[in-house]
Amino acid sequence: MARTDRKVSYSPTGKLADVTPEMAAAGVDAALRLLDGRWKMEILFQLFGGGVLRFSELERAIPAVSQKMLTQHLRELERDGLVTRTLHAQVPPRVDYALTAWGEALCPVLDALLDWAARRPAQPAPA
Repeated sequence: MARTDRKVSYSPTGKLADVTPEMAAAGVDAALRLLDGRWKMEILFQLFGGGVLRFSELERAIPAVSQKMLTQHLRELERDGLVTRTLHAQVPPRVDYALTAWGEALCPVLDALLDWAARRPAQPAPA
C-alpha cells in the first residue's frame, strides 16, 4: 500500500494520493533518463558500496568502454548529481570518482529491480 503522507515533488499538492498515472509515468521516465546510457549502470555498480575509484581503475574494471564514452558518462552522472569528481592537485593529476549520497540511495532501488527481473515468469517457446 502506498504511503499518502509522503511529500511528492511532482504532485501539485505534494501528496502521493494526488498523483495521476500521467504524473507517475513522467516521473519514472525522468528517473530512467538519468540512467540512460550504455555504460552508466556498470559505472554505478562499480562505485556502489562507498567505493572511490580513479579514472584508470574504472577503465580497467570496464574494459569494453572507450575513454571517450567513460568520460562522457562520468560527466553526465556528475552533472545529474549521482557522482562526485575530486581532482587532486598533484603531478600527474589524480581524479577520483565516488557516488553522492543520492547516488548511493539508488542501490536498493536497483537491487529491487534486479529481484523483480529475476522473478520473471518463464516464457513459452514459440510454436
